[in-house]
Amino acid sequence: MAAANEQIGIAQAAYYPTLSLSAVAGLAGTSAINWFSWPSRSFAVGPTLSETLFDHGRRRATSDIALAQYDGTVTAYRQTTLTAFQQIEDNMNALHNLEIEARQQHDATASAQQSLDLFSTPYEDGVDTYLQVITWQTALLQNQRDDIEIMQRRFEASVLLVKAPVGGWNASQLPKKP
Repeated sequence: MAAANEQIGIAQAAYYPTLSLSAVAGLAGTSAINWFSWPSRSFAVGPTLSETLFDHGRRRATSDIALAQYDGTVTAYRQTTLTAFQQIEDNMNALHNLEIEARQQHDATASAQQSLDLFSTPYEDGVDTYLQVITWQTALLQNQRDDIEIMQRRFEASVLLVKAPVGGWNASQLPKKP
C-alpha cells in the first residue's frame, strides 16, 4: 500500500513545473594552439524552468490510474485481513467443537473398555462365548481409532490457527539446521 500511495504522489508531482540547473564549458578557436588561451574558453551556467501546458489529459489519466491502483491495493489488503480473521475464528470454533467431541469420544472409549472387561471375565470362566469378547474388542478398537482421528483433526486445526495470521509459509522459509 505504501508503494501505491507513493505512485499517487509521483503522478501528482507531474503537475508542477520542472526546474533544472545546467552548466556548459567549451573551447573555441581557429587553431589548436588558440584553444588553451583565456579568450577561447567559454562557460555558461543557468537554470531552466519548464511546464507542460497541454498534454491531452495524460497527467490526469496517470493520476487516475495511480489512485485506482491504490484503491485496488487497499481492497486486496482488507480482503486478506478479513480472510485471516475468518480463518482464525473458524479454527478457534473448530478447536472448541473438537475439544467437546474429544471428551465425548474419550468417554465412549472408556465405556467400551469397561464393557470388554465385563465380557472377558465370563469368557475366561467358560460361561460365555468368545463372540461377545470379539464384539467389544472391535468396538474398543473403533473408538480408539476415532480418538486418534479427533486428535489429528485438533492438530490440523491448531496448525491452521497459527498459519492464518501470518498468511502461510512454505518449506523455503523454514529455518535451516546448522
